[in-house]
Amino acid sequence: MRKLFTCLSIILLLVSCNSIETYNLQVTKQHAVQDLRDDIDNIYTQLKRNHPHLYQFTSKDVLDFKFDSLKIAITKPMDSRTFYKQLAAVTKYVGQGHLSIAPPSKKYNKKERNNLSKSKFGINFLETEYLDEKLFIVDALGQDSVLINAEVLKIEDETPQELVKKYKRIIASDGYNTTFHNRVAGRRFFNYYTRDVGRFDSISFTLKLSDSTFVKKYIRGIGKDTTKIDLVVAKKESLSAIKKDKVKLTKAERKAKKVKAKALGKYNSKYGYTPIKFFPEVKKYNRNLNFVGQDSTVALLKVQSFTKGNYERFYDETFTTLDSLKTKTLIIDLRNNFGGRLSEIAYLYSYLSDQNVAFVNKSETKTRMPFLKSIMSNSNPLGIRVLAGVLSPFIAPVELLKSSKKDGKLYYRLKQAKVSEAKSLNFKGKIYVLINGNSFSASSVLSSQLHGTQRATFVGEETGGAYNGTVAGLMKTYVLPNTKIEAKIGLLFIDTKQKMSTDGYGVKPDVEIIPTYQDRLNNIDPELHWVLEDIEAQK
Repeated sequence: MRKLFTCLSIILLLVSCNSIETYNLQVTKQHAVQDLRDDIDNIYTQLKRNHPHLYQFTSKDVLDFKFDSLKIAITKPMDSRTFYKQLAAVTKYVGQGHLSIAPPSKKYNKKERNNLSKSKFGINFLETEYLDEKLFIVDALGQDSVLINAEVLKIEDETPQELVKKYKRIIASDGYNTTFHNRVAGRRFFNYYTRDVGRFDSISFTLKLSDSTFVKKYIRGIGKDTTKIDLVVAKKESLSAIKKDKVKLTKAERKAKKVKAKALGKYNSKYGYTPIKFFPEVKKYNRNLNFVGQDSTVALLKVQSFTKGNYERFYDETFTTLDSLKTKTLIIDLRNNFGGRLSEIAYLYSYLSDQNVAFVNKSETKTRMPFLKSIMSNSNPLGIRVLAGVLSPFIAPVELLKSSKKDGKLYYRLKQAKVSEAKSLNFKGKIYVLINGNSFSASSVLSSQLHGTQRATFVGEETGGAYNGTVAGLMKTYVLPNTKIEAKIGLLFIDTKQKMSTDGYGVKPDVEIIPTYQDRLNNIDPELHWVLEDIEAQK
């Protein structure tokens, strides 16, 4: 039996290594013209089969023409990355920001993955923004914190203006919205850069800070022996320390330690703690509540995204606190919030209104079993798909109960389509909401509900997500057979209750304020500043 197990392990290892080599060869080679054209047909077929609102913003005739034109324009072989840029420039016309196209990346064996996991690449800890046609660093960790507000003049030999212009050609937003383009290109600049040029181990920036211009080079540290030794030594020292603790600690002390660790875990979950590799001392949380001014009459609720952790405990405690302190004004900051869970925004809204509401309508779909279809995506490992197949007799009936047909269209009922009760401690004071072009997906859905019911005053910039709903919820990830490009296709139309007459635009602010690069240099938050002045003026 042991020999059989060893033989099977060796065979699996050889197959895995061979599949990695085959895959890497396929994604880097020059694909034949017919293979490229076949992949165009493949993705368009998938879109027509799965996307519930494919022709909402671009008519069928026009979209057919664009896909056909791309096929005709391809007259010579090209690699997957080059093809991806041309394909994404067409799929963006679907007008759904959740529809994403990504080029394939090189795969690595286990040893290479281990080395990469230990490597540290400085640009992974930089955050950028694009304002006034300037790309600059808005946040950095460690020694690079001195670079905050530094303007990026060049990346290698290209200007950020040239690169952003190129990336905007392939960035899809909801409908006809344009605010999303600059904001997401700035916020996720390095993601787009990597998709553009492929994986890189070094990069040089020409930076300008105050009156000084200089070059900063980043090099990825890849699994050096000294790093391995340091890690081993550190691990041994850590284990030794644990052993010593076990010997020294009394039963009461061990119990107290466990209680403390459990409490910390609950705290981190409540606030949505995001650990940062190599910087354990940095504490970043997804949800934060602060009070602005000298008393507790004005509260600022900042939500980075509607993901991670136990949001119910956070909002329960937050609004209990606001009620006990008699807070009069609540500012909700949704800037740069790319969305997340519908369940979280519905729960938050139950504290912002005294009305019992169904947060969204039933979702239009192309399939009665969207959850099962998402699991069966060809991008998922074979084991997961096999398991989904085995469990399908149990999953399918639940899916079918959630599905219905009306006027020839299929609909899928999400939990948030049911009427839910407003919380007894719902906030009754004045609400301001800060938004910008990166307020997307779930944060736009929440903004739509608050705006449509006239529950809040909106300050900032039109949201990147659409007012009237978006196609998302459950996603099917489809890998094109020849080029291995990955397409994520939304399966549900998240239909908002509130509607604006002109479709294809985001929630527009009552007071439009666009920050400038100079504001960042002066450490000024113009949107928040306006809100505080307005609150003061109304006293």
